[in-house]
Amino acid sequence: MRIVYNIAGLYRPSGMEKILTDKANWLSGHGYDVTIITTEQKGRPDAFPLDSRIERRDLDIGYEDNNGASLWNKLIHYPLKQYRHRKRLTKALKEIRPHITISMFCNEQSFLPAIKDGSRKVLELHFSRLKRLQYGRKGLWGLVDRLRSANEVRQVKRFDRFVTLTKEDLSMWGDIPGICSIPNGICLKDVVPGGHEGKTVIAVGRYMYQKGLDRLIDAWKTVCDELGDDNGWELRLLGDGELRPQLQEQIERLGLTGSVHLCGNVKDMPSEYRKAAILALSSHYEGLPMALIEAQAYGLPAVSFDCKCGPREVIVDGRTGLLVPEGDIQALARALLELMRDPERRRQMGAEAARMAVRFDFEAIMNQWDQLFKSV
Repeated sequence: MRIVYNIAGLYRPSGMEKILTDKANWLSGHGYDVTIITTEQKGRPDAFPLDSRIERRDLDIGYEDNNGASLWNKLIHYPLKQYRHRKRLTKALKEIRPHITISMFCNEQSFLPAIKDGSRKVLELHFSRLKRLQYGRKGLWGLVDRLRSANEVRQVKRFDRFVTLTKEDLSMWGDIPGICSIPNGICLKDVVPGGHEGKTVIAVGRYMYQKGLDRLIDAWKTVCDELGDDNGWELRLLGDGELRPQLQEQIERLGLTGSVHLCGNVKDMPSEYRKAAILALSSHYEGLPMALIEAQAYGLPAVSFDCKCGPREVIVDGRTGLLVPEGDIQALARALLELMRDPERRRQMGAEAARMAVRFDFEAIMNQWDQLFKSV
């Protein structure tokens, strides 16, 4: 079976890129003919190793060239880039002749079902129905977000299958034919849990608005005020991104340079999970955060905002971690303090988390994708 994935690029060391790489490698190893089409790769190396049998094509559209530009700039340039994207993707699909074409919701979802190349069209959503509304933007940008969010409901109905990451998100889309939920997964046979005896809290993700790391730093200030400056605990923020200067300024302003570390992108994530005592997640919104799934597999208890969507489908509150109301920074600080002060409870939660990780076993989840593709 020939299948084509569409994604912006594979050069970022982020969750969606890692998930697609793992899925494509599995499918290629199980007899599928896989092609990945990107729009923003521009010759940059992949963040994760890809099976050599997988074909790659970059359409060189350049949507990201307008990142950070004004609304008017985007209104002028976006339609032209959509036209170029549709033309080049149509040509590529008619050459490849796939049985199934998959969109990762990266700019082609608006026109992909209309391309008459003979393939079935599948849409994957790696965030949630509320993604655009959770930007919290006002004025014209807020109006654009609301219009695009409403338009997406019409767009997803045109696909042969529409796949969400969580049942919570699935319930928000209403009665849409062909909708189903398949979570992300982790290869459990590769996981070696650690002792978690250190005094380290980690957060994993790009330094961007979505991840809410400024809120976590504010909560950490409360933690340090409660425990004292020489408490021995540290907060490691694993990732990188456009908000690094602002986060560094916040750390310095709050006097946290001795305990909060912007670590950049880390290659040996298993080691980080094994050494840590707690994983913290402070996102404004998610799809299904891989950091929570990976932490669970490594037997690491988590403290998270109960944002939409994902945390409540991974964390069993009080058993594998603690959920606090979305945006309640003081509650996040109290939950961190609760686990930081109780090593035995951390151990019990971590053991339960590792036991429940089987819910996200990668092989079982890929078998669901295999069945979906064959049914389509």
